[in-house]
Amino acid sequence: MVHTAATDSHLLKKDHLKGFLRKLAKEYRLVAPVRNRHGDVLFTVIDDLDAAEIELSEPPQNSLKQFFLPQQEQLSTYTVTPEGYDFHPVQATIPPTIYFGVHPCDLSAVLYMDVVFSRRQRDPFYLRRRHGSVLIGVNCNSPSPNCFCNATGSGPFLEMGSDLQLTDLGDRFLVETGRAPGQALIERWQGFFSPSADKDRAAHYQAFLEARGRFSRQVHVEQAIRQLEADTVEEKIWQELSLRCQDCGGCAYLCPTCTCFTISDQPLDAASGQRLRSWDACTFAGFTSMAGDHNPVQAKTAAIRQRFTHKLRDDVRLNGRPSCVGCGRCVSICFGGTDIVRFVERVCQGSL
Repeated sequence: MVHTAATDSHLLKKDHLKGFLRKLAKEYRLVAPVRNRHGDVLFTVIDDLDAAEIELSEPPQNSLKQFFLPQQEQLSTYTVTPEGYDFHPVQATIPPTIYFGVHPCDLSAVLYMDVVFSRRQRDPFYLRRRHGSVLIGVNCNSPSPNCFCNATGSGPFLEMGSDLQLTDLGDRFLVETGRAPGQALIERWQGFFSPSADKDRAAHYQAFLEARGRFSRQVHVEQAIRQLEADTVEEKIWQELSLRCQDCGGCAYLCPTCTCFTISDQPLDAASGQRLRSWDACTFAGFTSMAGDHNPVQAKTAAIRQRFTHKLRDDVRLNGRPSCVGCGRCVSICFGGTDIVRFVERVCQGSL
């Protein structure tokens, strides 16, 4: 976890933020957390900066997943011929996009998706959306009640992964440059920025220390990982959680790192159709269904087991860290009490 601001840092006065974003919006599609008329904060494409209420202190209810992996997308079209089916891949044009105001948990989630969709087999549809994207993050000075990113190593301040990273210092932001696209923005619009001083970097460090102390709950993720690795999680825990799960899929749909999907072919008429990719969830009853109505995962306890062992054991084995980023969205959405925090707490009750 980061402890001091990078030496390559700048200041951006809050009064200059909208002017800077207005410049960016002329050359990029701009996505930022916006509070809508219902009071919800959502990552939204901004068409009119003057009409948008950008919210940086409260984490959005959605994540960036929907922009890189849409809930449903067309992969190809097909035509029926006497010889069979001819598939025609869809070549969508994705505009260069600035993702502004991204909290560390969501930035960490994008880095996780980068691994999923490019390590073993490159997914052209994901990479087409990821290419040309610029991530401007904002550190969390005051974590929300359900946040536990400190337990997953993904916050409250970000160490790496963003192109630019902002920290709120009151009347100004300290802006750290991460990758080349961020440095290019600084150089392009130098007039909005000024050099940071020692007092600014000291204020950044103080904000980091205060943020670390503001988490309202302690979630012992590492302990749960060790128990899953040792296969010492009691069977009754899986049974209890299974009875509470309503199979709604809300946790997977809101989770910024759940990337399971299904592919289906849908006819448009007698001679043509489309191939679609849609989000799926491992807790759905039909997730592991096979031809002939066979399902190797019949017991509902196996579905719950699959979800949490995937996130807290299998991904640690594969990538060296859990795929949970501690955003707390599943805690907020789950009305059955089967979120990952409940699971970790139940596992650790008899081992701490």
